[in-house]
Amino acid sequence: MKFHLVSGACGFVGRNMVKRLLATTTDKIFIVDNLSVGTHPSTWLDNFSSTFNKDLEIIGKDERLYFWKGDFRKLLHKLTDTPDYLQKEYGLQFDKFADVFHFAAIVGGRAMIEGHPMIVALDLAIDAEFFYWVCEHKPARVMYPSSSAAYPISLQSTTHAIALSESDIDFKKNLGTPDMTYGWSKLTGEFLAQIAAKHYGVSVACIRPFSGYGEDQDLTYPVPAIAARAAKREDPFEVWGSGKQGRDFVHIDDVIDCIMLAMDNISDGSAINIGSGKLTSFLELIEVFSKIAGYTPTIKPLLDKPVGVHSRYSNMDYVNNTFGWKPKISIEEGMRRVYEKQKSNLK
Repeated sequence: MKFHLVSGACGFVGRNMVKRLLATTTDKIFIVDNLSVGTHPSTWLDNFSSTFNKDLEIIGKDERLYFWKGDFRKLLHKLTDTPDYLQKEYGLQFDKFADVFHFAAIVGGRAMIEGHPMIVALDLAIDAEFFYWVCEHKPARVMYPSSSAAYPISLQSTTHAIALSESDIDFKKNLGTPDMTYGWSKLTGEFLAQIAAKHYGVSVACIRPFSGYGEDQDLTYPVPAIAARAAKREDPFEVWGSGKQGRDFVHIDDVIDCIMLAMDNISDGSAINIGSGKLTSFLELIEVFSKIAGYTPTIKPLLDKPVGVHSRYSNMDYVNNTFGWKPKISIEEGMRRVYEKQKSNLK
């Protein structure tokens, strides 16, 4: 029986990854989250039931899901100091983890990235301890989620905005300046991934997701927040900054599809983009949602709010040409799903 590990498993991407693994494999899954941002599995799993083995929660009648609540670094310390810790403490009988998906991070949208950059810098500590453990434990495969924030901000300005290609980050050249401490931490994580692959023989795949969104994303992120305000028919409609700043929105189902593709095809620590390849401004996003809601609001810019870079979108040529992958869910379909979810929350 295989055991997979998912850190940060109760956050937006993590829980969608867990649900995908439960639906497509018969393997066991060990999940870790401190619930500082994520929500308990009882809130996002159907027909929830659980029992406890000490502090380890065993979820489901088939006992395939094991939930360890706490700081992932604390578990890494235990696993590093006592490699067979899970067997000694809980009686779990397996040699090594198969696939490891590392989503544990300090997250919180633009307000967190710009409002508390030093706490975001703790991601450096989380990732350093993670990759140290990975190189000792040698799981079968590792997935490290970097970010589009790792790209140089000089390529994302009002005067110099391009579709960002994987080759725009080259560790053998001048890397440029990524986006705040979040971008620096993810760029460093990519470098550690390549070290783990080259010097320790670990199979690692990295991804650079752009603006992932989905029905179960919390309101600290722009897509569900804008959808919720449209569902309430807000007028005037507030937008952070001018609203002309743009992002590359990609649905979480497509993100998970591409993650699995990366795991199957990348082992050297290199990274691929995950995006739609299309730039959508926040004004355009408001237009999409207000059209779904059936009204035309007046736009009210909030120029004192943090907005980040002006333009961030992906060049998907490498992924399309190499792996034949394109997102399946259009902006219109994906945003309608989010809108319907937020509308149902009003009832």
